[in-house]
Amino acid sequence: MPGFATAVAFTDDAREADLLGVYQAALQNDPQLSAARHAFKGQVEAVPQAMSGLLPNISAGTKTEVTRLDRDRPALNRERSGNTFQANLSQPLFHADRWYQLKAARSTVDQAELELAAKEQTLILTSAQAYFETLRSLDALAAAKAEEAALLRQRDQAQGKLDDGASSITDVYDAQSAYDNARANRQLAKRKVDDAFEALSRLTNANYESIAGMGHQLPTEPPVPSNPSVWVDKAVQQNLQLLATAKAVNAAELTISQRKAGYAPTVDLVASYRKGDNDSFGYNNPTDFGTNGYGGNIAQSSISVELNIPLYSGGMTRSQVRESTERLYQSQDEQEDKRREVVLNTRNAFRGINADVEQIFARRQSIFSGMKSVEANQVGMDIGSRNIADVLNAQRQLYAAVRDYNDARYDYIVDTLKLKQAAGSLAPSDLQALAMYLKPDYDPDRDFLPPGSLQLSKDTIHASR
Repeated sequence: MPGFATAVAFTDDAREADLLGVYQAALQNDPQLSAARHAFKGQVEAVPQAMSGLLPNISAGTKTEVTRLDRDRPALNRERSGNTFQANLSQPLFHADRWYQLKAARSTVDQAELELAAKEQTLILTSAQAYFETLRSLDALAAAKAEEAALLRQRDQAQGKLDDGASSITDVYDAQSAYDNARANRQLAKRKVDDAFEALSRLTNANYESIAGMGHQLPTEPPVPSNPSVWVDKAVQQNLQLLATAKAVNAAELTISQRKAGYAPTVDLVASYRKGDNDSFGYNNPTDFGTNGYGGNIAQSSISVELNIPLYSGGMTRSQVRESTERLYQSQDEQEDKRREVVLNTRNAFRGINADVEQIFARRQSIFSGMKSVEANQVGMDIGSRNIADVLNAQRQLYAAVRDYNDARYDYIVDTLKLKQAAGSLAPSDLQALAMYLKPDYDPDRDFLPPGSLQLSKDTIHASR
């Protein structure tokens, strides 16, 4: 997968997070991805290791030896010593099992490469999820603060009316209960913000004190093409994890061929060369060793073609064939399971995007309606046609709609990336496209509402801060 070449220097100083910066930092600092890269580099070595079984094997060595021959008559005892240099060369001519082993190793490396690419692609999604989860928590905190402030105002208003004799203590208790609950929710929202920034720090090995927010102008459109079957077909053909399982099946098939080749004969070319003094060859005494007693250096060389026919290995080959067959069945089942998972994830992401588009529109409208409802209930309470419980309920519904709207916004972004990942097309360029809609001056307390909602009421949300 392509990455960013920009170097990122890390210090203990906190700074503002932006989407591309978070991804770049994760790309260079995520320990899981680093471990996957090392694992891939280790797996690559399977090819030269398998290739070595088809290349010449050359060895050389020297030996110093002392041999004593004792007989019944001590006068006939003999002792000889000598040095020998020896070199051997073995060249496999026919080893079917080693050829299949090499092919299986290459397929395994292809599988590892696809798995690494899938992990790099997953990091794109992980970075985006961590980033937008932080924005989600910040917007939720802003909504919680605004809700708390609005309910505090309602409590103070109820208390003032009670002091004037215009309301009952029950209204004060209801308002106080709603306010206390909102205050507790704000504390929970604050903790989620801290947790989200910690998750960013773990992923990137960097500290952030602020973050560039996502503007409300981000286009929200259904997937194109609009036919889910097209996306499923694309995912089945291009999903990286699914392609990796296909390589695993191919490697398992080649391993079976390798094991079955254990029944086949092997042919090797063998050459050897020895050189040393006469003693080292055992020729130092014509009576004892059958030579003329020449004591100088001699050399001996040979070359041969060796045929080896396996007859019986204690059942090892047959057992290995059975084992590799079961491994093949295992890899085929895992491939089918992954195919079903990819199809499921693709369809779910496709449906999720369409639902998110509808949710964003509906929740935005519900915010506008909720603001009108709060204003109408407030007016109704002032003239006596509504009570404080109606106003508090309208307030809670409004802020629930605000949270649901922002959740739908971020769900849309993440589901879009998930669909592209399932289809095997997710790339850093998708983050670059999203980064165009980020606002470096994003203020959650100001920007958590969609544009236009502030003009609907000056007192509903922002005037309460």
